[in-house]
Amino acid sequence: MSFADLGLSDDLLRAVTAAGYTDPTPIQRQAIPSVLMGRDLVGIAQTGTGKTAAFVLPMIDVLGEGRTRALMPRSLILEPTRELAAQVAENFEKYGVHHKLSMALLIGGVQMGDQVKALEKGVDVLIATPGRLMDLYSRGKILLTGCSLLVIDEADRMLDMGFIPDIEEICTKLPKQRQTLLFSATMPPVIKKLADKFLDNPKQIEVARPASTNINITQHLVPVASNGFQKRKVLRTLLEREDVHTAIIFCNRKTTVRELNKSLKKHRFRSAEIHGDMDQSARIAELERFKSGDVNILVASDVAARGLDVKGVSHVFNFDAPWHPDDYVHRIGRTGRGGATGIAYTLITPEDAENIAEIEKLTGQKIARVTVGDDQQEASEAPQRAPEADKRRDRGARADRTRNSRASEGERPKQNERAEKAERAERSERPSRPERGERSERSEQPERPARNRGRDTANDRSAEMLAREPRRYANAADDGPDEGWNGPVPDFLSYAINP
Repeated sequence: MSFADLGLSDDLLRAVTAAGYTDPTPIQRQAIPSVLMGRDLVGIAQTGTGKTAAFVLPMIDVLGEGRTRALMPRSLILEPTRELAAQVAENFEKYGVHHKLSMALLIGGVQMGDQVKALEKGVDVLIATPGRLMDLYSRGKILLTGCSLLVIDEADRMLDMGFIPDIEEICTKLPKQRQTLLFSATMPPVIKKLADKFLDNPKQIEVARPASTNINITQHLVPVASNGFQKRKVLRTLLEREDVHTAIIFCNRKTTVRELNKSLKKHRFRSAEIHGDMDQSARIAELERFKSGDVNILVASDVAARGLDVKGVSHVFNFDAPWHPDDYVHRIGRTGRGGATGIAYTLITPEDAENIAEIEKLTGQKIARVTVGDDQQEASEAPQRAPEADKRRDRGARADRTRNSRASEGERPKQNERAEKAERAERSERPSRPERGERSERSEQPERPARNRGRDTANDRSAEMLAREPRRYANAADDGPDEGWNGPVPDFLSYAINP
């Protein structure tokens, strides 16, 4: 079956051919005729199957007739992220080149004034994120009563980002007589409830089992040690070993994205970064550098996991194992798109065992483990060592090195200094107390004469200290010339003190 068999107009077919496409994907073959007939639709498809064109192409023909009115868009496409919204807008520009359709993009991170001006002129297609749309609606800058076609894209992602209440409110402001298309990679109960509430007898299309991964993607798990240095080293080894044309590396945190990109640049990799802390213009600029080939590695947070459609991505690397199983499916779906093959590597630490088990349960497949060089020996031993034990061992080793260094330099340890000061203070006040185990025995002995008590006590103390640390008190001069005499009290001093 070709695109010509789907009932698209000649102008649209010319644009599709000019874009380099000849055969529709399975979801396009099933969805396009139903959309052209005006039916509601639920499309369940894994990422990279061409579902964006499955609703963009028929929408262009459906909206080809009619005219716009100020502040009242004729159709509405809801997207969870700015990147996805921009991607859909690019599709409309590419395929609608022979149609005179007006379009507006409502996303955060850009000036609202230009968006309001576009709405005032009237638009055929409004592509928006829920937050910016609700903001403009509350300001009275947009009316939804003239919208006859609604598309809810990436519905499961909308759920993850907490947009379902906003979508429900938006649906209540649209005309009841409308056509609604809902697309999602998975169909959790909340999304099914949303579809049952706002879609009228929809046709359901499923081109892959929910949450399944693309069979064209070869997947690997790479066990590594928990520390960041080890992970970065293994990643660099993979980047050098593999035939990487273009790659996307995903991290769980924005700080990790920045640190990893800095490290890759330091090791002479051509990389760029994209994350939520960047404003929209900076994110678009980095994406353009990646698409143009100025850089061939893009380090990204999950903000880019959905909707990034870059042709020819050969590899996806999960520097961090994703926290949610669904995110794994969408991350690796950036490669192996449009029938091409791709490779995905996920670096896993012992702490990721539960997350990986959930991913394998969701996708229904066991992912192969591979090792990378000698570094893997450390990773295989890592689960046997408790982190706290490692820390204690490191602290002990540092303390031993410090003591050895002090001893070699003739420096007296502070621990012994405190003990000796305490002993001198105790000796100056009163004779030392007997040890706990000797108290009863000494109390039975007759009291020594006061004349000899100080001398005997000092001699007892000297013998005790000499037995405890013979080397120290036998060679007191080793402490250095500035320390003075720290040995036992001589007999003549005892007699002088106690005549």
